[in-house]
Amino acid sequence: MYANVRKGGQEDGTGMSDELQAERSESVALLVREELARRRLSRQWLADQARVSLSTLEKALSGRRPFTLATVVRLEQALGTALRGGRGNGAGEGHTPGGFAPEEMGAYARPAVRWLEGEYLTLRPSFAEPGAVYAYRTLIEWDADKSHLHFAESDRVDTEFEQQGFVSFPHLSGHIYLVTSSAGQYRVAILSRPSGGGALHGVLTTLVAGQGAQLIPAATPITLMPSRAGAQPAYGLIRRGDRCWNEYRDCVERIAGQGFVLFPGVATGTAG
Repeated sequence: MYANVRKGGQEDGTGMSDELQAERSESVALLVREELARRRLSRQWLADQARVSLSTLEKALSGRRPFTLATVVRLEQALGTALRGGRGNGAGEGHTPGGFAPEEMGAYARPAVRWLEGEYLTLRPSFAEPGAVYAYRTLIEWDADKSHLHFAESDRVDTEFEQQGFVSFPHLSGHIYLVTSSAGQYRVAILSRPSGGGALHGVLTTLVAGQGAQLIPAATPITLMPSRAGAQPAYGLIRRGDRCWNEYRDCVERIAGQGFVLFPGVATGTAG
């Protein structure tokens, strides 16, 4: 992938030494290991993003061979972090805008979650009408100003309750969290990694209207299906006999029926 390294740190045709000196290489290795641990990223992920071989990365991080300047540049681009110059010059702290989400959201890197960005058809059982399916649109995209994924709902019948918030993607659980936080209240959708066709299945915890002004905690299956080019999904409250009802109903029932979520003591396969 790179030109052969000359022994003794000889200069190449550009007048720059390709190999880093031992002390600088060790400093870079320490910073890279710290960044991977802090953000819970794997070495394989970094190798893939930086387009270097895992073997090359492992040898450099263990000190068995020095980093080359070309490798360090690629690692900096992948991590969005300055690795040269030492801590005193801001190395390890100067993340490029839009590089990584905050640690409380999982410290994910944008390249690692780019596949999640896009428009989704969102389906869940209706709280008001047994057997009906509620369908609307959810957009997930990168918020460059805040450096994390953001989601926003649209095409809901009850537009005043359309949600928007942040996306948490912690490495430990491997699940995706769509979180609305407003005045101390939380609404959370916990979604699995994509299944067939890229669908995200999970459970939604929210509040629904009860008697009078009372709000009642509720949980229900929910699925996000990537929008397909040319498709014309039906949005709103989809009842038996409506276009797409059978398809939507099957999708909702599949969530609990195939073990994507667990409702102890509650019969699966119902969308009431």
